[in-house]
Amino acid sequence: MPATKIKDAKVSIAWKSFQFEVQNFKDLPTTKNHCVVTPEFSCNGHQWCLRIYPGGDDDAAGGWVSVYLHHLSEGNITANMELTILDKLRNQNTRKAATSSFEGMGKGVGWSNFVTRPYILDESKNILDSDGTLTVGVSMKEEPSDVFVPKNPLLKTMQGIYFDRATADVYFEVFHAEVKGEQKKAKVFISFPAHKKILQVCAPMLADLFGFDETATITDIRPVIFHHLLYYVYGGSAPEVDLKTHAKAIIDAADKYSIVNLKLEAEAAYVKSTKITMDNAMDNLLYADAKNCALLKEAVMNFLAENSSDASEKISFNDVPGHLIKDLLVAFSRNGKKDARGTNTDELTSLSVSDLRRKLAEKGLDVDGSREAMIESIQNSS
Repeated sequence: MPATKIKDAKVSIAWKSFQFEVQNFKDLPTTKNHCVVTPEFSCNGHQWCLRIYPGGDDDAAGGWVSVYLHHLSEGNITANMELTILDKLRNQNTRKAATSSFEGMGKGVGWSNFVTRPYILDESKNILDSDGTLTVGVSMKEEPSDVFVPKNPLLKTMQGIYFDRATADVYFEVFHAEVKGEQKKAKVFISFPAHKKILQVCAPMLADLFGFDETATITDIRPVIFHHLLYYVYGGSAPEVDLKTHAKAIIDAADKYSIVNLKLEAEAAYVKSTKITMDNAMDNLLYADAKNCALLKEAVMNFLAENSSDASEKISFNDVPGHLIKDLLVAFSRNGKKDARGTNTDELTSLSVSDLRRKLAEKGLDVDGSREAMIESIQNSS
């Protein structure tokens, strides 16, 4: 297929314009969803391209050409844009304009029915050049550039001193394995350097392990999990794949040492990656109750409420603690209600765990705890 090429941009004070020559347009395939992609161009600090469908996309009517502006950068932006078909003299022949929001990479905005192919091919319209080239233009309003101000370097500095033996004043010795020696088994530990003052501020329960000593021994958390725990204390984050793979182990460790936000992240990853079924519902419910994982508990309760008939026949509730019955009743109630946003007791009870945590975070309150504890905390703060 003949390549497209970009001509020099015509720039005005308020609008930045680009013109693209689609060579041999009249000979391009007219199969639905077949498109010509222009080279990338830059405007308002973001990368863009045009996609031109000579035979239209799936949504186009027969005989129509589709044209879309695609966003190729991360982040969101609202853009004022105009797409045009130019004639031989590079005057506007067909023009459509819009103000649209582009969310994330790959988002496209445009028109399925931009202009008909017969109209373009009509020689009396003087649109195609003598060699069958179609010129398509795009203009975007340029917004004043934001002044660049570097971010506060504290977080990067904190992450930079993680595992820094040169500045560390305390060490965690984390059990790794037992190695069989000639006479007896030897325990192998992995050493994690740390800074007691940082621990005292960011993870008091870890700091308390030292007392007056410079070392603390950890035997119930694997090194890979302890790495995620300690790195989080220093402002780091665990990759999504690790949160999913080691979700329960991270929840257990973060719960034990009160690294609350890491626990909530791992819980959310577990809920997102786990399908609740009749076979695992009770195990997940009891685990959520034991670890005070309100989001996971809610997911199980909602599953039971939505599948109450099957659950009553296939699941034994003999081991369910009595205090969970109220949560189950709330799930039945919430199953028919949406978007409650009040602050009285009944309305708070019907809110999802995420909504309750959001209200707590907005008030600067602790977001960990059971549904009842979160509701009580919100009420006491009103």
